[in-house]
Amino acid sequence: MVNMPVNGFGVYITDYSTNRTVELPVNPSELTLKYETDDKSETIVNLGEINRVGNMKLVSLSIDSVFPKKHNSWVSSDKLLKPDEYINWLKNIQANKHHVQLVVSSTQISVTMTISSFEYGFKSGFADEYAYTLGLKQYREVKYHKVNVPAPPKPKPRPAPPKKLGIGSIVIVNGRLRLDSYGSAPGVYENNVRRRITYLAPGHPFPIHVALVNGGPRGWVRQSEVRLA
Repeated sequence: MVNMPVNGFGVYITDYSTNRTVELPVNPSELTLKYETDDKSETIVNLGEINRVGNMKLVSLSIDSVFPKKHNSWVSSDKLLKPDEYINWLKNIQANKHHVQLVVSSTQISVTMTISSFEYGFKSGFADEYAYTLGLKQYREVKYHKVNVPAPPKPKPRPAPPKKLGIGSIVIVNGRLRLDSYGSAPGVYENNVRRRITYLAPGHPFPIHVALVNGGPRGWVRQSEVRLA
């Protein structure tokens, strides 16, 4: 916290957007710059409360003074504007989100700031000057850099699972037909012909029964003797 009287000093505000500089007509009785850190308090078991020191917060400043309508002995600026000119100028800076440079002559105070609040009016029924409170907050410029993040490659489509033999499957048969699934009564050979599976007997030597595609039964064959059509 910095407190200093500024009687006889000049308080200047420069609008960065227009490069216009205005000196406040009446110096405030004091000028206070507030410096603080973004600390966090935590409670540690068997130790108690501790303070985690944070980063510096934005410097804030409040100015309380007046805009007189007439030149008098307490006016510190060489050029006195009409109160409405000061008021409209400050309101325009705030409304257009301009940042300003605050400089106090004969001191090291020079801070880039924005107008965070502005109040004005009359006090004690005295209409020859406007009383005002000007709140300023430090401005920090932030530059953004566009970063191109490559899109992740599309996953390759998963291969379709192999088709399984089942009742109703159309198959190509190359083998000798049997009377039953145990291999009784070997019959004729089927050579590279289309058939349809009608029964299954898992675990048997000849577990697949085939028929004509249109329905007529043929016989039982080994699993190795059929493949999907």
